[in-house]
Amino acid sequence: MHKPLTKQNRFDLGRQDAGMLELGVCYYPEQWPRGKWDEDARRMVELGLAWVRIGEFAWSHIEPQSGAFQWEWMDEAIEVLGCAGLKVILGTPTAAPPKWLVDRYPDVLPVDERGTVRKFGARRHYCFSSRRYRVEAARITEAMVRRYGENPFVHAWQTDNEYGDHDTIHSYSDEALRAFREWLAARYGTIEEMNHAWGAAFWSMHYNTFDEVDLPNNLVEEPSPTHLVDYFRFSSDQVKSFNKAQVDLIRQHSTGRPVTHNFMSQNTDFDHYKVGEDIDIASWDVYPMGGLINGRLSDEEKARYLRVGDPDQTAFNHDLYRAVGRGRVWVMEHQPGPVNWASHNQSPADGMVRLWTWLAYAHGVDMVSYFRWRQAPFAQEQFHAGLLLPNSEVDQGYLEVAQVAEEMARLPKGEVREKASVAIMLDYESRFATRALPQGRGYAASSIALDWYSAIARLGVDVDFIGQHSDLSGYKLVLAPDLVIPDVDFIARLKASGAKALFGPRSGSKTRDMHIPADLPPGPLAALLDFRVTRVESLPDFHNEPVLYGNTSHPVTGWRERIRTTEPVLATFESEHRPGSPAVIGNERARYVGTLPRSEFLSKLMGDTLGWAGVKNLPDLGDLRLARRGKLHFAFNYGNAAASVPAATDATFLVGTRELAPVDVAIWMEG
Repeated sequence: MHKPLTKQNRFDLGRQDAGMLELGVCYYPEQWPRGKWDEDARRMVELGLAWVRIGEFAWSHIEPQSGAFQWEWMDEAIEVLGCAGLKVILGTPTAAPPKWLVDRYPDVLPVDERGTVRKFGARRHYCFSSRRYRVEAARITEAMVRRYGENPFVHAWQTDNEYGDHDTIHSYSDEALRAFREWLAARYGTIEEMNHAWGAAFWSMHYNTFDEVDLPNNLVEEPSPTHLVDYFRFSSDQVKSFNKAQVDLIRQHSTGRPVTHNFMSQNTDFDHYKVGEDIDIASWDVYPMGGLINGRLSDEEKARYLRVGDPDQTAFNHDLYRAVGRGRVWVMEHQPGPVNWASHNQSPADGMVRLWTWLAYAHGVDMVSYFRWRQAPFAQEQFHAGLLLPNSEVDQGYLEVAQVAEEMARLPKGEVREKASVAIMLDYESRFATRALPQGRGYAASSIALDWYSAIARLGVDVDFIGQHSDLSGYKLVLAPDLVIPDVDFIARLKASGAKALFGPRSGSKTRDMHIPADLPPGPLAALLDFRVTRVESLPDFHNEPVLYGNTSHPVTGWRERIRTTEPVLATFESEHRPGSPAVIGNERARYVGTLPRSEFLSKLMGDTLGWAGVKNLPDLGDLRLARRGKLHFAFNYGNAAASVPAATDATFLVGTRELAPVDVAIWMEG
């Protein structure tokens, strides 16, 4: 066993060179014969990998029976990997509690919305509210951290794994009901306050005590939207407190090692900013092929981007989790080939693993870890590619990682992602609100925000993400596609910041209690814009409302608001239903859109908005995407034809050339 570290050689934050991309891999020594470990570790280092994540699903191997720990195999695995020169990220194994624990304490299991207990046999089979599971999760975490907290080969920790995967944030168990009632009592203080907030006078929904409250599932009709949003808030807080308990134990027994959690793409079941407050680095799991198939694009666009993925979904999440990590972001799992879990699982084009890796670095990611080292020939993920085939032959992803490792040596050290001029607001409580009251089956806030992001990206502009808590200094423009529940303090800070702002429909439409504001929407936004929303419509896809913007008529669908305003009108609805009514309004500081602009309308609106805010932008880039990290400029070609990179005439290309082939990357410096 190792000797404890001294104060003189405590770890810095992961022992990572600032501004340099490092590569890693996810590895499961418990799934392979001991005879493979040394060869695997050697080959990882030869490939250029620096990090390896292990342990996040190893509970039953560490503790096959209650209290009967078998640490020796993990001791040896860490030793083998560390001595080979790899830095170990150790995952707490709480995402997959063992069968003996579930059999002994069946109340740890989650319950779905229909009231069915979700059984053992996969993963994430626990309820965040279970007191017993919290005790057991803390016990195994503390045992692991006490054993490996000062191990010189353990450089970082990951808590649990993928909060929110398999729809596991919301549990309807007896333990969740108990905890929800306690949460409500703490939030409201008195049952009268809760009754008022929930609109209990409606449909005879009055409660006499908090103990009468049920969870918002299996109702005849929809619940009070405040009841539902409070349940979402409660569930989010349960994730935060569960995660913080592990982080506190890690900090107590493993000083100096950073803590991360691997979040998921496009998941808004809980407030990631709040969980991010307790960790050092936000990481997330990048699977662009499944993201495309399950994502926002039309079937025609999906066919076009079938083997390269949505050009903007991955970058969107890189930028979001950079904000969640307060500037520090890793990729903990990166797709190296086909996956197994989407409705269809196509192979990425050759070159896309390399392109996605450089995309991550361009958007501020400092470490990319691939999932997984070797494809598993057994169990649920047999069709999920690895860097190696099941027989240990090199697969395509391995070759592309080797190319990235070679190209990294050409880049200067120390380049970091700088603050952007444009920020996009992503507010989780507002997402809870639109989930509770979508007012139309086709309304999808996540897709709307991604459309706005994509429109900006196509104009060559970098963005940051912010929450209502964020510092606004330095931003020229704030985009808020769906700020349903604005905070009065945020609006005051926005007004004082000097930034211009563009708000999407529904912004300011609800109070924190999910009520219509007393003086009508937009509530606190009225401090920036003088208008009132007097009616909203959700419109079916087969109906288009023409909007006259400038000299061009654009079709819109999905949403229309009736606006009363004294502000200048920038666009009008032109249908036979109230023609000439405002669709976009604005003044010198803020603008508001009362519909859902898409395609050419959205592109034109975003271009005009950037110009209004004084943000430089380019003509529509089509399938090309740009990014900057310090002095480094990046271009990525998602199209099927070569494209010219808009680099300065004095550009020095470090990777690629000015003429960029399909599925290729260019990196250059100017001046």
